[in-house]
Amino acid sequence: MKILIAPDSFKECLSAREVAAAMAEGVRAALPSAEVIQMPLSDGGEGTLEVLAPALGASLQEVMVRDPLGNRVAARIGLAGDTGILETAQACGLGLLPPARRNPLKASTCGVGEMILAAEAAGCRHLLIGLGGSATCDGGAGMLSVPGVKEVLRRVSVEILCDVENPFIGPDGAARVFAPQKGASAADVEILEKRLCRLAATYEAETGTDVRAMPGAGAAGGMGGALMAYSGATRVSGVDKVLALVGFDAAALGADLILTGEGRSDRQTLSGKVPVGVLRRAGGVPVALLSGAVCPSASEALRAAGFCRVAAATPAGMPLSKALRPSVARGCLQEAARMLIQRDL
Repeated sequence: MKILIAPDSFKECLSAREVAAAMAEGVRAALPSAEVIQMPLSDGGEGTLEVLAPALGASLQEVMVRDPLGNRVAARIGLAGDTGILETAQACGLGLLPPARRNPLKASTCGVGEMILAAEAAGCRHLLIGLGGSATCDGGAGMLSVPGVKEVLRRVSVEILCDVENPFIGPDGAARVFAPQKGASAADVEILEKRLCRLAATYEAETGTDVRAMPGAGAAGGMGGALMAYSGATRVSGVDKVLALVGFDAAALGADLILTGEGRSDRQTLSGKVPVGVLRRAGGVPVALLSGAVCPSASEALRAAGFCRVAAATPAGMPLSKALRPSVARGCLQEAARMLIQRDL
């Protein structure tokens, strides 16, 4: 039996590589004779560099940049010939700030601009930029404020890895949809929306590109719109791009089962997250979803989407603080994978 293990990270406690390894241990415990292939994935957010660097044979370079609140932080960029891999969450990610310090009114994307300069200085002429998990809603203004960034963006080609369809402003825009998830109050959202409206006008005046209603311009707090306006960036599905670059289709050939997952599965899973990307590309191979947690109200929709099994690794009643301990999460994943395989044999 051939089993392909292709999960996203459990962002608060385990990398995609660690998740895949834990699942693999559980599978082998239930079926020692199985051929098990581990293929960690990402959708363009946290973990994208870890997944794509080996696939593209990229070397890693560490650069010091500003985090969302202006403190210096080490970020890594991937260098594969003239292609640079940038994971924006390394400079402006939610994971860089404890919940009490998250404030999209102050958070800036300056660090992303510094990553872009570093990539071009290293010889990159094509940038793969993963958007996701940002703590910001500055419309990319911080990124563009870094001296020289606008000029670099005119010289390089840019692909942004993003599965978000949200426009720059409006009811479905960056401020109204995403800012509350980053710590913004209702009053903060209105301030941010006005800022983004002003930025949209500025971007149009400087580049001739109107990002207001552009699909995907609201990604990463509007950073998607800034990249589209100043570089003519092409937006591609993050998960589909990753699946293509890591060779998912070839690995799935002849598989009897694909095991995927993420930290928490809910209705948003069906909107371009790793598990549904895997499901779309499975080519008829059964796909089981094993996530850290599964929202009860979404279980039926997830099964209806086509997953042959939908299961949560975390036992019912376990406190979240305990479930997020890496050692506990690994153990839960191993046991849940073992039970899933044994049950389906």
